[in-house]
Amino acid sequence: MIRRMVTNPMPQFPAGFLWGVSTSAHQIEGAADVREPSVWDVFTAEPGRVKDGSTAAVACDSYHRYHEDVALLAGLGVDAYRFSVSWPRVDSPGGLDFYDRLVDALCAAGVRPVVTLFHWDLPVALDWLERDTASRFADHVSVVAERLGDRVAKWITLNEPAEHTLLGHALGVHAPGRRLMFDALPVAHHQLLAHGLAVRALRAAGAGDIGIANSHGPTWAASEKPEDREAAEFYDLLLNRLFSDPVLIGRYPEGIGELMPGDVEADLKVIAEPIDWYGINYYAPTRVGAPQGAEIEFGGLSFPAELPFTVREIEDRPVTDFGWPVVPEALTELLTGFAGRYCDRLPPVLITENGCSYEGVDDQERIAYLDGHIRALHRAVEAGVDVRGYFVWSLLDNFEWAEGYARRFGLVHTDFETLERTPKASYTWLRDLLRAQR
Repeated sequence: MIRRMVTNPMPQFPAGFLWGVSTSAHQIEGAADVREPSVWDVFTAEPGRVKDGSTAAVACDSYHRYHEDVALLAGLGVDAYRFSVSWPRVDSPGGLDFYDRLVDALCAAGVRPVVTLFHWDLPVALDWLERDTASRFADHVSVVAERLGDRVAKWITLNEPAEHTLLGHALGVHAPGRRLMFDALPVAHHQLLAHGLAVRALRAAGAGDIGIANSHGPTWAASEKPEDREAAEFYDLLLNRLFSDPVLIGRYPEGIGELMPGDVEADLKVIAEPIDWYGINYYAPTRVGAPQGAEIEFGGLSFPAELPFTVREIEDRPVTDFGWPVVPEALTELLTGFAGRYCDRLPPVLITENGCSYEGVDDQERIAYLDGHIRALHRAVEAGVDVRGYFVWSLLDNFEWAEGYARRFGLVHTDFETLERTPKASYTWLRDLLRAQR
């Protein structure tokens, strides 16, 4: 693999641009013995579900070591820290006390708390196939907002409902491990409804500065053949527009609404509750072609033969240790395309996740990746897209879902035996970049 040092000065972002890093509760907290179980605890207990057979029972042990992590954030010099609250922990006695302590520590360190209210760790008693889960989520949000709302800078209702629907309920490779294919569509609708109800609950609690974190990436047709273009358009609808259109313009893409449960028109009025900003998680574009009649393995996933598309390799591009292509300019394409599609319906944008998996503490590949993507983001700003912030995924190497501990996205190396944290070269690089930006 080619290594290269980044030496060109980074262009200046506008004053007030928000720089941060992201994590999620299940991936870093550990302390599973002092919270209620989640669907991920059940999933990882089943043999063969996680590639290295691991669980997140300890993870980075951030529940006990959060002061170390706050010190790392302060040393890095970020403006904000995006973390999630574990719904099962909030439901446990004293669970909110932990987040109280964390938020206080962040504020004392001059780091703004950005709270994600759902990042995939659903309590085991609940099910996104059931409509009532959306109302239960709104109740959960009210409890969290009442306790933390006086100190939280920004709120994120949901993280990546597309992935939670596709991977957890359609393909069965994430918790809760269902392989429902297109019968998983109610899961998407109920999560979107939960988002709208959560926005209302936050407003009722006096909270503001509310967004959602959806994953998006450009979809490229494998060729100009009509069948490849049609497959790419369907993939783009399923993974992109299905989750952005209802939130931003109050309707589903054509042909989708009639597949959703309940009074869809009434629900869309809730789903489209105005938000203050729109979060985008970006990692890579996807090249898509017509189905090829065989199950496809790509990017750590298995795509069944019955799907009306296949995901193809993007050739002549470097890839991360996860096998994801590195295409910084696709971030510019994504953002300018979003601005063109939604025009005045698109609120200010934050990049709520962007990062890569590489081994090693001297992680020059990660530095090159981040450098390229931040420059691509700046080009989108220059093109007139109203981008207000950028969050790196992730602060720490952590439990990477079905991959276990085999993938390392962190700016900080975690020794999963001793739990020692060691800042990587990318941590120092980002620290120096942030100092230069100010």
